[in-house]
Amino acid sequence: MPKHGKKYLEATKQIDKTKVYPVTEAIELVKNVASAKFDETVEAAFRLGVDPKRADQQIRGAVVLPHGTGKVQRVLVFARGEKAKEAEAAGADYVGDADMLAKIQGGWFEFDVIVATPDMMGEVGKLGRVLGPKGLMPNPKTGTVTFDVTKAVNEIKAGKIEYRVEKGGIIHAPIGKVSFDVQKLTENLAALTDALNRAKPAAAKGIYMKSVSISSTMGPGVRVDVK
Repeated sequence: MPKHGKKYLEATKQIDKTKVYPVTEAIELVKNVASAKFDETVEAAFRLGVDPKRADQQIRGAVVLPHGTGKVQRVLVFARGEKAKEAEAAGADYVGDADMLAKIQGGWFEFDVIVATPDMMGEVGKLGRVLGPKGLMPNPKTGTVTFDVTKAVNEIKAGKIEYRVEKGGIIHAPIGKVSFDVQKLTENLAALTDALNRAKPAAAKGIYMKSVSISSTMGPGVRVDVK
């Protein structure tokens, strides 16, 4: 077991581990116990009644949080010709094709999200070994493989996040910063919860949303009632 610091242990004393808190109360608690010197990210963890090993129970998608994440995402777009110009006009941080592929092969990763037009995926796919493990591979399910690069860039800049079920049926996703007010964090959590409810696989049996907890980067988890 990892050793926790004094601040973390102090924070856990304020949280009743046996209790499932109403959303507003849970968010207030997370904000109150956050003690780091930086603006911590607030994360939500959903434990779902799915088996990620089964292809028909994979959950992957994206949602635009109404108030963003508090972090401005750096967007790299792989496109050519008119689509490259469109990406630049939309505010993409980097746009290119072979030049950018070569930079990534050389170890450059000064970006957070990649968008690619479908005709570029043959080339981008060759970087699968490098991009895959970092979770950076563009994917049609998350809207990052598209000819509508304007929409893709705008949504990412507006606070679009991706989610993907991990082993154990867990989904982790950011819902904002500790500095956000309670209402903004509540509305972001609601948008994510709605998206996950809509993404429920037909093959999932029994209770779908088993438990939800929220925490700050350095803080303990607080169980929350999202019903």
